[in-house]
Amino acid sequence: MIAGLTLPVTGCRDRTLSDPADLGAVEVREYEGEDLSSINEFRENSIKGPQQLDREAYRLTITGLVDRPLSLTYREVIDTHQEYRKVVRLSCVEGWSVDILWQGILLADLLDRAGADPGARVVIFRSADGYSTSLPADYIRDNDILLAYRMNDVELPPDRGFPFQLVAEEKWGYKWAKWITEIEVSDDTSFRGYWESRGYENDADL
Repeated sequence: MIAGLTLPVTGCRDRTLSDPADLGAVEVREYEGEDLSSINEFRENSIKGPQQLDREAYRLTITGLVDRPLSLTYREVIDTHQEYRKVVRLSCVEGWSVDILWQGILLADLLDRAGADPGARVVIFRSADGYSTSLPADYIRDNDILLAYRMNDVELPPDRGFPFQLVAEEKWGYKWAKWITEIEVSDDTSFRGYWESRGYENDADL
C-alpha cells in the first residue's frame, strides 16, 4: 500500500508518508519534531504576479500521450486520490530557501488514472499565468513527486499557487510550477519551459 511508502525529504532525514491529521486552519510550524518555515517567508517572484483562480470554474486537464484525457474539477482531484504529506525544502536561485510541510497527491497516481504511455519521457506543466516547465517522467515516479494543495496544513493561498503547486524536490525553485492548469505527457525531450528557454538549465538539479 502506497500510504506506508518512505519518501526522501530534502535537507532532513527520510520521512514516512501517512494519512493526514486535521490540525485546523492555523499554519503549523513544527512537524514530527522538525521546525518549519512560515508561508510568509516566501518571496513573490512569479512572472505575472499572483493568479486568482475560481474554485468552481477551475479544471485541471491531463493531455498528450494518454489513453484517457482528463478534465478534473478541484474537488475531483482532491477527493478521488489518496493524500500524502512530506517535508521538502524549496530552494530558489535568488538565494533563499524554505522548509515546508507539503500535502497533496502523488503525481504518478494522476498520470496512471489518465493511462499515461509508459514509454513517455517528459511531463510538461502549464500554468494560468502562461508559465511552463517540464520534468522527466522517470524522475516523477522514482521520487514520488507531489502535486500539492496544502502547505503547513493550510490550503494553498492564491499567492502560493492555489489550487495546485508542483513539489519538485531536489530541483531549483523554477521547476516548482504554481497555478497548474494543464499536465501534458510527452515524448518531446527538446521542450524548454519559460525560464529554461531563457537560459536556465533544464535539469535544474540542486
